[in-house]
Amino acid sequence: MQGIDFIQDLAVVMLVAGLVGWACHRVGLSSVVGYLAAGMLIGPFTPPFSLVTSTARIETLAQVGLVFLMFSIGMKLSLRKLRRLGLSLIVTTAIGAVVMLIFARAFGAVLGWPPVQSLFLSGMLMVSSSAIISKVLADAGGTHEKPSQIAMGVTVLEDVVAIVMLATLNSFVTTSAGDAGGVGDTLGLLGAFVTLAGVAGLLAVPWLLRKLSITANEELMTIVLAGLLFMLAILAEKAGFSLALGAFILGAIVAETPHRTQVDRTFEGMRDVFSAVFFVAIGMLIDLKSAAHLWWLVLAIAGFAVIGRTLAVSTGMIVTGASTRDAFTVGASVTPLGEFSFIIVQLGVLAGVMTTDFQAVAVGVVLITALTAPWLTRRAPALGAWIEDRQPRWLENWLSYYRGWLERMQARQKRNMLWQLSRKRVIQIAVEVLLVTGLLVFAENLLATLVPFIPGEKLFPQAPRLLFWSVLVLLVVAPLFAIWRNVSVLAMLLAEVSTSGHANVAKLQPMVETGVKVVAGVLIFIWLSAVAPVAVMGRWVPLLVLLLSVAVMVFARHKLVYWHSVLESELQDRLVQNDGKFTGTAAPWLAQHSEWLLQLNECVLPDQADVRGRTLGELGLRAKFGVVVAGIERQGVMVGNPSPETALYPRDKILLLGDAKQTAAGKFFLSSVDGTAFADATTGSNFDEVRMETFELPSDSRLAGRTLAELAPTKQVGVQVAGINRGGLRILNPSGEEKLLPHDDVLLLGSPDQIKAFKIWAREGTE
Repeated sequence: MQGIDFIQDLAVVMLVAGLVGWACHRVGLSSVVGYLAAGMLIGPFTPPFSLVTSTARIETLAQVGLVFLMFSIGMKLSLRKLRRLGLSLIVTTAIGAVVMLIFARAFGAVLGWPPVQSLFLSGMLMVSSSAIISKVLADAGGTHEKPSQIAMGVTVLEDVVAIVMLATLNSFVTTSAGDAGGVGDTLGLLGAFVTLAGVAGLLAVPWLLRKLSITANEELMTIVLAGLLFMLAILAEKAGFSLALGAFILGAIVAETPHRTQVDRTFEGMRDVFSAVFFVAIGMLIDLKSAAHLWWLVLAIAGFAVIGRTLAVSTGMIVTGASTRDAFTVGASVTPLGEFSFIIVQLGVLAGVMTTDFQAVAVGVVLITALTAPWLTRRAPALGAWIEDRQPRWLENWLSYYRGWLERMQARQKRNMLWQLSRKRVIQIAVEVLLVTGLLVFAENLLATLVPFIPGEKLFPQAPRLLFWSVLVLLVVAPLFAIWRNVSVLAMLLAEVSTSGHANVAKLQPMVETGVKVVAGVLIFIWLSAVAPVAVMGRWVPLLVLLLSVAVMVFARHKLVYWHSVLESELQDRLVQNDGKFTGTAAPWLAQHSEWLLQLNECVLPDQADVRGRTLGELGLRAKFGVVVAGIERQGVMVGNPSPETALYPRDKILLLGDAKQTAAGKFFLSSVDGTAFADATTGSNFDEVRMETFELPSDSRLAGRTLAELAPTKQVGVQVAGINRGGLRILNPSGEEKLLPHDDVLLLGSPDQIKAFKIWAREGTE
C-alpha cells in the first residue's frame, strides 16, 4: 500500500533525524547539522542505509517544512522591531549586504564561475543564521551587551535581505533576466506584493485572531491560522515569487499582534517536525562521494565567508559612525551561515544553475562557520581592541573627523524643518504607491481566483468581471486621493521654503506650487499607465471604470477620505501597540556598564526544572551564587525587578545579573533537571486530581474556634476552604475572619493527598 510506504518513510526520517540530531546536540553542534547528517545517512547515495523508498514524497513534506520554517523566521521580525532598531542599523545591514555581494561576485569570478552562479554564491553568503548566533552569544554571556544586541539586530534585518535575494534569484531562474531592468522590475513587484499583503494582513489577521481568542479555543485558532499560512504561501507562489515569501509575510504580521506568544507556542511542535523534514530532505540530495574532491572549495568558501562577512558588516558599522572596536566585534559575531543558505542553494540546484555537488559544499561551509563562531565571538572584543590600537594615525584622524561630520549632519537634519514636516508624508506616499501598484499589477491573478466565486453571471454577460473591477476601483481611488493630498501638502511646503525671503514671494510661491503639482501629476499618470491592467479589462470595461471613478470622486469623496483615515488609524494602532515589551533584540530598560564587570545572561527554565514552583526567596540565588534576577519574561509579558515572593514556572525566561562566573553558576542551577537542586523536587502537577469533598469538623478538634486566617490551611496542607455549612446556613468562599466551629461541614478543595492531610490535621489537632 502506498500509504503504508509513506508512513514507513516518514517514521524512518523522524526517528533517524531525532537520534542523530540528539547526538549532535550532545556534542555542542546545532540540531540542523544532525538533520542534514540523517538525510545523508538514509538517502539514496549511502547504500546499504538507503532506507527511504520515495524521496519525492519526502520533498513534498519538505515544502511544508519550508513554509513553517519561514513562518517562524518571520515571527522574529516586525515593523515595530525595525523601527526600534533604528535607521543606522538598517543602513549597516544594507551596506554589509552590498559589500558582501561585491566580494562574492569577485570571488566567483576568480574561481571562473558564470555570473549567475556567482550571484547564487552571494545570496548564500549574505545572510547569517540568527539561531546559531543567538545561541553563541547566550553561551558567551553577551546577549545584552551593546555590540551583541547590534549583531542580533543585523541578523534580524538580514532575513529581509534573504527574502529580497530569494525573489531576485527566483526571477533569474524563471525569466533568465540578468539585466538591471529585470532586477528593478522584480524588486518593484516584490515591494508591491509585500505592501499589498502586509496592509491587508495587518487589517484582517489581528481582527480574526482577536475574534477567535474570544469565541474559539486554541485548537481552532491553530487550524485557521495554518489555513491562512498555506493560502498566503500559495498566493505568493502564484504571484511569481516563492512559498517562503508568503509564509514569511504572515509570520511578520502575526509578530505585530498580542497573540504572538500564543501562536508561537501552538505552532512550535509542527514547526519542529516539518522543519526537521526539510533539512533531512536536503541531506538526502547530498552525495558525499561525488563531492569529496571539492574539499578545497569548502575550505576556500568557508574562509572567504568568515573574512568577507566580518569585513562587510564592519564596513557598514564604520560608515554609520561606530568605532573600529565595536565594528569588528559586530562583524565577527555574524559570520555563521544557516537556514537561508540551504534554501538559496536548493533553489539554484533545482533550477539547474548549480550542480548537485554544491549542496554538500554548502553543508560543509555552514558547518565550518558554525564551529568557528564561538571561538571568534569570544575573542572579537580583544581582536577589535588590538586592531583599533594599531590602526594608522591618519586613519584614526580621518575616522574621528568623519564621525564628527555625521553628528553635525544628524543635528542639522533634526533642525531641518522641511524634512521634519515632510518625512511622514513621503513615507505615506511611498506606501500608498506600493499598495496601488500591488492592487493593479496583481489584479489579473485576483480576477482569475475570485471570478468563480462572484455571483451575477445570470444578470448579463461579464457581470462578475464588471463587479470585480468596480470593487477594485473603489479600493484604488481612496489611496490615489490620499497620494494627491500628500503631494499637494508637499508642494505647498516646498513652495514656502524655496521662496522664503524672496522679493516676489507672493507671485513665485503659487507658481512653484503649481509647477510641483504638474510634475507630480505627469509622474502619477505615467505610473498608472505602466501598472494599470487595461489589456485584461476588455473594450468597454475601462470606460465604465473611468465613469465610476469620476462619480466616486464627485459624490463620495468625503466618505472615501473618512474610510481611508480609519484604515490609516487602524494600521497605526497595529504598529505602535506593545512597543514597550521586552524582546531578545533590545532591552532598553537596562543599560550596560562594562566597567563594572557585570553582564546579563538569559536562562529558560526547562519543563522539568527542579526549581519550578519555587519562589526566588526560597532559591536564595544572591546568597548562593551572588547573582540577581533582574527580570522574568513569562508568555511574552515582562516582569521587571521581581519580588522574593515571585514563583518560577517552566518556560520562564530568567534574566540574571552578575559577573561571568556568577551568572554561569546561576544558569546551571536553574537549568538543573536531575533532582540535584532540591532533594524534594516536585514530581509534577496533580491538577487533574483536584476535587471538592465535605468534611465534618470533630467537636474536640483544636481547629475549632480559630479563624481561617489563623489556621492558613492553604499554607499548612495546601487545601482551600471553599465553603462552610453551619446548621443549614451555607457560607461560600468564606473570608479569613470566618471561624471554624464544631460540627461544621467544611467544603474542602484540593488533591486527595491534601484533603487527607487536612483531615489528619483536624482530627489530631496538631499544627
